[in-house]
Amino acid sequence: MKQAPEVLLKLIEPVVEGLGYECVGVEYNPHPKHGLLRIFIDREHGVGMEDCTAVSHQVSGVLDVEDPIAGEYNLEVSSPGMERPLFKIEHFKQFIGHRAKVNLFKPVEGRRNITGLIEKVEEGDVYLQQDGQVYVVPFQTMSKARLEPDYSI
Repeated sequence: MKQAPEVLLKLIEPVVEGLGYECVGVEYNPHPKHGLLRIFIDREHGVGMEDCTAVSHQVSGVLDVEDPIAGEYNLEVSSPGMERPLFKIEHFKQFIGHRAKVNLFKPVEGRRNITGLIEKVEEGDVYLQQDGQVYVVPFQTMSKARLEPDYSI
C-alpha cells in the first residue's frame, strides 16, 4: 500500500477537513479488480464508526462525480489506530519521543528497515535511535512509516 497520488489527496483532504476531521493520510493500492482506497481520519477525541461512515458517504459522493479512479475499488475509512501511519514529516515532529517503524526505498547505513525512537526532525531528516545508534533517515527515502506502540505499559 502506498500513499495516494496528489490528485486524490487534493479531492479527499478538503472533504475530510470540511467535516471537521484531520486527514491523517490516504493510501491507494490500484488493482484492475480489487483496488483499495484507504483514508485515515482523526480528531482530538478520536473517531468512531459513525465518523467513518459520515466521511465515507461524503467522499464517495465526490469520487462518484469526479471519477478520478479507473476501474473498481473499495473505499475504506478508518481511524489511524495505535500503529498510526506517518505520511508527512510533520507527523514525525508531532510524535518525537515515540517509537516508529520505517521501511526505506533506499538503504541507510545498510538498513532497509529501522525501528527506533524518534529523537528529532531537522531539514527533511528524521533521527531514529535504535539500540544506542542514531540513524539519520531522509524523509524522501521512506516507503512506509508507522508508530510502533509500546504494549509493555
